[in-house]
Amino acid sequence: MAEKQGALAELSDQLADVVEAAGTWVVRVDARRGHPASGIVWSADGRIVAADHTLEREEDIRVTLPNGESHRARLLARDPGADLALLAVEAEGLASPVLADPSEVRVGQIALALGRPSGLMASLGVVSALGGRWRTATGGVLDAYVRSDAMLYPGFSGGPLVDVRGRLVAINSWHLSGGAGFGLPAATAQRLVEALASGGVKRGYLGIATQPVAIDESLRARLGLSQGRALLLVGVEPGSPADRAGLLLGDVLLAFDNAELSGPEDLQALLTHDRVGRPVPIRVLRGGQLTELQVVPGERS
Repeated sequence: MAEKQGALAELSDQLADVVEAAGTWVVRVDARRGHPASGIVWSADGRIVAADHTLEREEDIRVTLPNGESHRARLLARDPGADLALLAVEAEGLASPVLADPSEVRVGQIALALGRPSGLMASLGVVSALGGRWRTATGGVLDAYVRSDAMLYPGFSGGPLVDVRGRLVAINSWHLSGGAGFGLPAATAQRLVEALASGGVKRGYLGIATQPVAIDESLRARLGLSQGRALLLVGVEPGSPADRAGLLLGDVLLAFDNAELSGPEDLQALLTHDRVGRPVPIRVLRGGQLTELQVVPGERS
């Protein structure tokens, strides 16, 4: 019994050490009257990542560092779809996190949610789910998510989910999923932060209206198509990227950048910032025949 108690005490102390170490880069963010939130020191030069929905004002934002110092923060950029905002403070001696390798994050691993709505707080759980492409409750389309059963107390949004090594696994947010404890994976957050820092997150734009449509089985057999659904073009905006690419009303969009499309959400997920401004191959069904075209997505902020 004493041996078991000793092992539990050792584990407890190790988890407390993880929280203490990670807490050196967890900050308090005040941008809503009476509702403090959390944030993460992203880099030693003073960049702070916070949850976008916690910023009800763009001026007079205050960030309280782990040492208790309060600093006025500048809002550099925000991405409501990912519930992410990038702030900046002028401070020295800031610690920043080590990002967890996505390939090493597994369902069932112990995870700790941290926040600093007042003092440093923590809750314990496990990684309960890992997922791929999804549409957030705020209208964004992200490439992945991390879900944990660690309790997200009021003010935890914008704070980190860390592993037992203290590495950043995800940024917690109640807002992304409309109430569940979903997190933005650290690797995804890194890409978005880089985009925000370089002038904002670009969203691809084609200028079309679509609706899902079933593909006739005989047509599928004749053309050797495996997919059963695609996107019917019911609108093409004049002068838009789609119009310039030669897309027409009544075309059936089968694939975008070699990825099959079965619903509008598939296309939205593929209209990422890295595809803006470069030719992308598309496959179209027109008059019962396959047609290959190229479209250059425009930018929609």
